[in-house]
This record gives sequence, structure tokens and C-alpha cells, in this order.
Amino acid sequence: MSDRSLRGMRLGAQSMETESGVEPAPRQRVEYRCSDGERVFVTFSSEAEIPPVWVSKTGKEAIIVDGEKPINPNDKPVRTHWDMLLERRSVEELEQILKDRLTKLRQRRRSA
Repeated sequence: MSDRSLRGMRLGAQSMETESGVEPAPRQRVEYRCSDGERVFVTFSSEAEIPPVWVSKTGKEAIIVDGEKPINPNDKPVRTHWDMLLERRSVEELEQILKDRLTKLRQRRRSA
């Protein structure tokens, strides 16, 4: 059984290769800034496409230094309940419905 054991080496992710002569890939360090002035540095490959916006570790949106925030044409404006209601009914109709409902409510209160 002793002839099967591994001697002189720990088990795990040990490599026998050395890092001598190995050259890392070219990189570039890009600076982003949040609206409150927080600076964020991100390292990218020199061949990578640099995004104009980066989310910092604190969750804030940071814009690349000397750049502008891109305008996304796919962003839809936020629709509120009121906006959706106005798509279905006019203001005059809504006022009439409110008057009718208030009248019914007042009649129920009187009869109770």
C-alpha cells in the first residue's frame, strides 16, 4: 500500500510550473466616477470594448471619466397608474365616475 501513496507533494491545486518567462496579457486601467465623486478603477484587457457605464461595489452608477452617459433609445419612460388610466378614459369621464361613486357612497351612509 505504501507504494501507491504520493510522496513529497501535497494534494490539491499545486502546479510544478514556474511563472518565469510568462508575460501577462496587455491591460488597461479605466477610471469611472459616480455622481457623488466616488472613483472606481476597473482593469480591462487592452482588446476589450470599454463600457461607458459601470456599477460600483456600492451599487451606484459610475460614468467613464471624460465620457458622457449614453442615452439608451430602448428605455421606456416610466408609466404611472395615472398615465395608464388616462389612456383608457378622459379627465371628464373620470370626474363623472368620481361624482357617481361619491353619490352612491353617501346614499349608503344615509341608509345605514
